[in-house]
Amino acid sequence: MTQKTQEKGLTAPVVTEPGRVRNVVLVGHSGAGKTTLVEALLAATGTISRTGTVADGTTVTDHDPAAVRQQRSVSLSCAPLVHEGVKINLLDTPGYADFVGELRAGLRAADAAVFVVSAVDGVDEATVALWEECAAIGMPRAVTITRLDHPRADYEGTLQECQEAFGENVMPIYQPMLGDDGASIAGLLGLVTLKVLDYSAGYPPRAGEAEREHLLPIKDDRDLLIEGIIAESEDETLMDRYVAGELISTDTLIPDLEKAVARGTFYPVIPVCAATGVGLDALLDGLVSAAPSPLEHDLPVVTGVDGGPRPPLTCDPDGPLVAEVVKTTIDRHVGRVSLVRVFSGTLRPELTVHVSGHGLTERGHPDHDADERIAHVYSPLGAQLREVSACVAGDICAITKSGSAETGDTISAKDQPLLMEPWSMPEPLLPIAVVAKTRSDEDALAKNLARLVAGDPTLRLERNPDTHQQVLWCMGESHADVVLERLRAGGVELDTEPVKVSLRETFSAPAQGHGRHVKQSGGHGQYAVCSIKVEPLPRGSGFEFVDKVVGGAVPHNYIPSVEKGVRAQLERGIVAGYPVIDLRVTLVDGKAHSVDSSDAAFQTAGALALRTAAEQGQVTLLEPVDEIVVRVPDSYVGAVMSDLSGRRGRPLGTEVTEDGDRSLVRAEVPATELVRYAVELRALTSGAGTFSRTYARHEPMPAHLADAIRKEHASR
Repeated sequence: MTQKTQEKGLTAPVVTEPGRVRNVVLVGHSGAGKTTLVEALLAATGTISRTGTVADGTTVTDHDPAAVRQQRSVSLSCAPLVHEGVKINLLDTPGYADFVGELRAGLRAADAAVFVVSAVDGVDEATVALWEECAAIGMPRAVTITRLDHPRADYEGTLQECQEAFGENVMPIYQPMLGDDGASIAGLLGLVTLKVLDYSAGYPPRAGEAEREHLLPIKDDRDLLIEGIIAESEDETLMDRYVAGELISTDTLIPDLEKAVARGTFYPVIPVCAATGVGLDALLDGLVSAAPSPLEHDLPVVTGVDGGPRPPLTCDPDGPLVAEVVKTTIDRHVGRVSLVRVFSGTLRPELTVHVSGHGLTERGHPDHDADERIAHVYSPLGAQLREVSACVAGDICAITKSGSAETGDTISAKDQPLLMEPWSMPEPLLPIAVVAKTRSDEDALAKNLARLVAGDPTLRLERNPDTHQQVLWCMGESHADVVLERLRAGGVELDTEPVKVSLRETFSAPAQGHGRHVKQSGGHGQYAVCSIKVEPLPRGSGFEFVDKVVGGAVPHNYIPSVEKGVRAQLERGIVAGYPVIDLRVTLVDGKAHSVDSSDAAFQTAGALALRTAAEQGQVTLLEPVDEIVVRVPDSYVGAVMSDLSGRRGRPLGTEVTEDGDRSLVRAEVPATELVRYAVELRALTSGAGTFSRTYARHEPMPAHLADAIRKEHASR
């Protein structure tokens, strides 16, 4: 059953049975109309009294200030509604590739996906990649073709694009019907039911039987649809009966269609025009009848917090509590707000739970475990929080003011703590160096960075020990813009600066150095003299210090001081301020004074000896080289290879992916050439290209580039 709870005039649907829930994520490229569609569905079901617009920044799901400014979704948002007694949690996701982390979170929380495709723009490579991602996890899918009221809308052409891009089991279950003007879409004709939905007088439509003149134009499409449904039927005799000429009843076809959609083997297409209401009821009916409930969807694997195995979960409100934080945001008034999908058990107010987060240490999320009390449970409607009495298995809710909950964390029973298998997150590949404008801003910057990282697993914070820069690794420029805007909105004055790559220095040939540190200023002076020989070692050998002093020229107790001074100079660098690696330093001679020699004096002499050895011009700058793997459609391979050559890249080869529709280009490229590659690859491949990178080694930098860095360092 579905009941209502009221707080401050806002009604919130509450379900007590998982079978009365549908969790549906809307995906598609930016501008396809996802947010507008959600707004129309909320209005059609009476959830909101009037529809907002993206242009005005008044939609329910685009409540983030960055989304309002950019006029596009930048974060995951939940908007529940009720249709035919079923609660549908609509999860609106950003369509821009920079915010793929929000999409992954939406996929984790959902049990089905609706692909929103614009009848104006059609299917792009990024949408195809999203389809493949859903296919990889077995997500049931449907397609809705939107913006049918646009002058350049091409429904038939877009439908064909969808079928070519997504596969043969993508089939329309409704046929658009033109109005009296011969141009606008005024109705839909059900290809299975042969029912007409007439929207000429507005929403809701008038329903009626198809006339004889409607049937002939749809015969071929209807035959293909019926054959497709029968092919997916669990009744193996159905195809034989159909081929033999038997008329298969609608009562048989519709249940088979719904089962095939829920299994994720058949993908219905529904035309929708949000502005006029065309198709909204058809889409809602399809979600209720064909989208799987949480009871039909496999649940993620769980372990103990120690990694030990645990029995598989079931979507049981009376089972052990297991929920997951799929999104964390920081509201300036409410504080930390966590969007939570409950997979097992029931989450109630005043409940003490265990919060666990493991496995994201490399991204700035240390493993953590804590017991916390859940004061309130809310049903979110965009930014609005409506208090509810409970959230059962299969449903989605929000909690506030958690001290430790981060995106991806598991919420479980205090006496039975569990950990959910994390979902995969793409690696952020665009670095942005941030610096506080004043010393007083440094603490505020650190706190705000910690909050952002807690809510966004695609964001990685790194303090580079070599360049001393604080680097935010983002998914792209738009992601970086949103992150910086949120930092500044938190009251932080900050600047960005060019990202520095961690270079290294080494000796390219043997050299000799002499360090003499002698000072007399009354009382005890400083006296230390040492002579060293420097030899380069193979890459990866590290540093060796050898003592070959004879005759006690350097007293035994000061030899470690010379080594300490040499090591300190290696860390500071010699010609450009970068660490020196892979060399052997041999102490061969020196002098000491019985009174004025000291540990500090010999440290200084050791460092000076290394610097004088470098003056012989045998120091080389080394730059890191990464091995990258670029994944692109075949048509872009040539452009990518040419671009990599211009980046001083060395190709290692290409191969075709297992599914056969993408190519992997492997190459070794200097890291200095990859600082903005995430942005430039996207532009080069129309958003279809992705890449990964791993450190390979350091190699000598070309002389002209090294000289420029030396000169820049010397001028400081």
